[in-house]
Amino acid sequence: MILPEPTLRRLPWYLAHLKLMGGNGTEYVSSTQIANATNVDASQVAKDLSFIGISGKTRVGYEVKSLAAALEDFLGFTRTHNACIFGVGSLGGALLQDTGLEQFGLKLTAGFDVRKDLTGQCINGIPIYDVADFAEVRKEKDINIGILTVPVECAQETADLLTEGGIKAIWNFTPYRIRVAKGIVVQNTSIYAHLAVMFNRLNELNRNFE
Repeated sequence: MILPEPTLRRLPWYLAHLKLMGGNGTEYVSSTQIANATNVDASQVAKDLSFIGISGKTRVGYEVKSLAAALEDFLGFTRTHNACIFGVGSLGGALLQDTGLEQFGLKLTAGFDVRKDLTGQCINGIPIYDVADFAEVRKEKDINIGILTVPVECAQETADLLTEGGIKAIWNFTPYRIRVAKGIVVQNTSIYAHLAVMFNRLNELNRNFE
């Protein structure tokens, strides 16, 4: 079953709260408690969890550790997915330094860039390669996810290179909406789009108080 995207976006919120509660020694949690912590309606929490076959016990709620484990498994965080970064600039370099990604199942194994001075260097222990070596390195390291942090004018060309080289999913951090063949998964995460929404809401708030 394909879950609605809003549900998939909320499930990691629930998981983060469950991990906090488990760390505090809490054994059971209700949908109302999860709802209050994540600012989601309690009925929505119960509905979201029912999509993946999880139900709580009457008057007791959900067992924290087992619910957290079930969510981690369902979300794919317990399996390792090898990934590479294309574009080792400020954003790409920062992602290579992010040691937290691996605990969610995303293992960065390589970085690629057109700048020759970066070739052969390592960032956080992760080697940087020339773009020309992509196909060979991808096979060697069994990489199936490509993270796109290149300049916007290079986004489509790089996406083509990734998919032609065997990548099955692209995490796109550029504001450009890349086009890929059917069967390739694309997740767009535009920092600039989120900034635009935040600035717009902030402007509305300021106008309301003028």
